[in-house]
Amino acid sequence: MKPETIVEMNDPLNDLLNAPLNATMNPAGRPADQAASPASPQRRALLRRATHSTLALSGWSLAQQALADTAHLVNGAAALSAADFERALAAAPELLPLRGWDGQDRATAELRIEGRWPRELQGTLYRNGPGLMSRSGERYRHWFDGDGLVHAWRFEAGRASHQARFVRTAKFRAEQEAGRFLLPTLGTAIPPQRPVVGADSLNVANTSVLRLGGRLHALWEGGSAYELDADTLDTVGPRAWDPALRGMPFSAHPKVEADGTVWNFGSTARHLTVYRFHPDGVLAAHQTLALPMSAMVHDFAVSQRFLVFLLAPLTMDLAQLRAGASMTAAMRWQPEQGTRVLILDKATLTPRWAELPASMVFHFGNAWDEGDDLVLDYVEAPPLPEFNQRIAALMAGRQMDSAPSQPRVLRLSLSGGAPRLERRDEAVEFPVVDPRVVGQRHRFVYYPTRFAQPHRWGFDGVMRLDLETGARQRFQFDEEVLLEEQLLVPRPGSSREGQGWLLGLGYDVRRQRSFATVFDAERLGDGPLARAWLPYWVPLGFHGRFYAA
Repeated sequence: MKPETIVEMNDPLNDLLNAPLNATMNPAGRPADQAASPASPQRRALLRRATHSTLALSGWSLAQQALADTAHLVNGAAALSAADFERALAAAPELLPLRGWDGQDRATAELRIEGRWPRELQGTLYRNGPGLMSRSGERYRHWFDGDGLVHAWRFEAGRASHQARFVRTAKFRAEQEAGRFLLPTLGTAIPPQRPVVGADSLNVANTSVLRLGGRLHALWEGGSAYELDADTLDTVGPRAWDPALRGMPFSAHPKVEADGTVWNFGSTARHLTVYRFHPDGVLAAHQTLALPMSAMVHDFAVSQRFLVFLLAPLTMDLAQLRAGASMTAAMRWQPEQGTRVLILDKATLTPRWAELPASMVFHFGNAWDEGDDLVLDYVEAPPLPEFNQRIAALMAGRQMDSAPSQPRVLRLSLSGGAPRLERRDEAVEFPVVDPRVVGQRHRFVYYPTRFAQPHRWGFDGVMRLDLETGARQRFQFDEEVLLEEQLLVPRPGSSREGQGWLLGLGYDVRRQRSFATVFDAERLGDGPLARAWLPYWVPLGFHGRFYAA
């Protein structure tokens, strides 16, 4: 695989945007304001203007004119009926957590503990996900559209509490006051009833969380991080890491290495911005690169030396957008183009490229360097049209069979050999590793998994995969449950990979209650050590992080 130069855009701003805002990624680790060659005021203004001239959602840009051209549509014409969803629940009661809440916050000071909660497991599990799905009888068409709802599950001395608050984004506040949908989302073509002046006009802050320098943030890949008060979950507001990057997307999948270094990215039309933070949360460096194509970039992986992105073969049909289609309806899957692998050297961001057969990847587990090979594990999802069809059915209250997401291990030769891909057939998603091995050689990956009817949506068990031997540990719940992402929390004072607990959330279909589970991560087959029960159900979420007390 030979190094290639990034193909330049035919754009008068290309040279400006493709050059680094700092001369390099500043390997010496100086803060950005001390790095060489600071950007000129004119260049920063142009970057802000270029950033704000598009709506950056999931790596695509949507021209404001395309939105304006939908204004002739009746508001909410493309939305679903909330009443139809309620009627459909009778045949699919497991989908109740996709109903969403009504915009009201909730809290419970004392949860019922079933079993023995480990006394050493003390801290806060922050979770984020789409929490509000309907307004005035209209319902979003896509799970990814809902307004962000951040949870704090606090564990102390064997006791547990729960708090959940909606992120008060500009969009959420405006629609709460109006009592109806006002703005378009990823999967629902709602004509804008308010000015759309940039990505943050549509920011739903609904995907993950990150604490930097003691400050908590709700993340959404299409716009700014929203800062929250870590204790009260009150919304502080959108966070600008640098004046030149105001409004630039900050993805929902930052990677935190064992030494505390944080890497992240943000993508707009044909541009990728890379961020590096010191362990204390100070922005160390940032750089914007031009890409040869528009690409959906949801997640990435880091190894000892590289950042790795898999760019799926997707394009956006702007004519469909101007005709009033949602972004998901305007996406075009082009498998003949294959998936492109972008590998960036951490120190210089020098690019290398490789190609794979077309594949859709939402989530990575981890990556490591092994001689001339770069190895990464991830979960391959069904092609995007099939994925979106399933999500549309779920949002309408219907289950449908579909090919499951499955584990993959990819070995890329940096000296020119052909890529080697190991496939497995378990139904999984949301891969995680021990946080102490992020960016390093790892052995274990943890997932929620599906035992019964693997082609059905939802997870009813947990799984640990041993990448060295191929062996797995699994546990299936007897009752009907829906499990979310499961996090590996190291045991205090331990050093062995995987020595700790698997902590995650779930929903009990019969009881209509949500819960947190904790497993001994080295003995999953024994079942959960304990469960902390809520007196209510909560909407299904996406991602979270645990911070020890």
